[in-house]
Amino acid sequence: MSKQPIESPLDRPSPLGMITRDPQLNEMVERLALTARSLITQPVEEQVLRFSRTELERVRRNFSRTIIQGEDKLHRLCRLLSESLLEGDFELSSVVIGEVAASKERFTLVQQLDADELSTHTDLDLGNRQLGRLRFAYEGSWSEALLVANFVEYQPLNVNSWGVHKLISRIKAEEEIWNKVVDEIFETDKLLAQDKQLKHLSRYVKDLFGIKILVSQVEHARALQKHLKSLVWSSEILRAAGVEPDSSNVSLEFLEVKDYIRGKESGWSALKSVVRWWDATIEIQIQPMRNYLQERERLTKESHAGFKFRREELRRELGKKIPLYGFYRKLLKWLFLQPESAPPHFPGIKVVLGA
Repeated sequence: MSKQPIESPLDRPSPLGMITRDPQLNEMVERLALTARSLITQPVEEQVLRFSRTELERVRRNFSRTIIQGEDKLHRLCRLLSESLLEGDFELSSVVIGEVAASKERFTLVQQLDADELSTHTDLDLGNRQLGRLRFAYEGSWSEALLVANFVEYQPLNVNSWGVHKLISRIKAEEEIWNKVVDEIFETDKLLAQDKQLKHLSRYVKDLFGIKILVSQVEHARALQKHLKSLVWSSEILRAAGVEPDSSNVSLEFLEVKDYIRGKESGWSALKSVVRWWDATIEIQIQPMRNYLQERERLTKESHAGFKFRREELRRELGKKIPLYGFYRKLLKWLFLQPESAPPHFPGIKVVLGA
């Protein structure tokens, strides 16, 4: 087994510390991180991981609540930004990318939303509700549709001075969230930096909540970025959006800014920032419309499937180099996504599930 050093989680924030401050959830993740460090630095014949069903159910509920609360804050921020930037009325739409289960053909559904629907249903619920009504004829029988991706668009009804075409909100799939947690536990970025063959895996890790703002020109992107850094909402505007004003939500706290406006090797172009707002960590991308359309054109079924395949292949390759990494991916998936299945196995680790 590889003996790459891993810093103790006691010396650094919990991998989930940026999206939740729930002590029970962070305590469990930190316990798993300490166990991983112990197994790598001081291997023993057997390490026991004990969980109780009560503990797991409580932590799963806490995590679900974290996602719902974060999603609500994401949409409230989108509303505030839309009202600040679009200078007039705007429409809400749920955009769903689905796949016919039998034929693997992909399609896009767009449905208008009202604010009440957005506040009472999660993005995942909205997507699954639309697809649940559909059946597709295929070779003499009917096939259901599977959800590939979904997001919410905020589209202006009139031209605005900021050159904004629309805002798009997105939320990471739960399985990818736990992949990110495992990456943080094993300090994957450091491992990738030491391994040229795996270094490009880091670009596949995204943030949990995100907003994309599409603008007409590069000049609009830079002007808008500057404006967002100085934007301050009044108490009246915040309350109208259902936000009780305090120091954490009157403005955006910029934690990180990366300028890719001249384009990366992949052709992707944007100003990418990580902000803190109302105790939520959110990624904001400002992207020229032309680059976005080129990006969507490249997002064919084949390229999207290839992207997912490469990402999973790279993670599996890392799991071969560090078997414990692969086990932890299975462990987190079992703990939070597949609780009814049997726990995963790994040499030297015994998973015990009590009452």
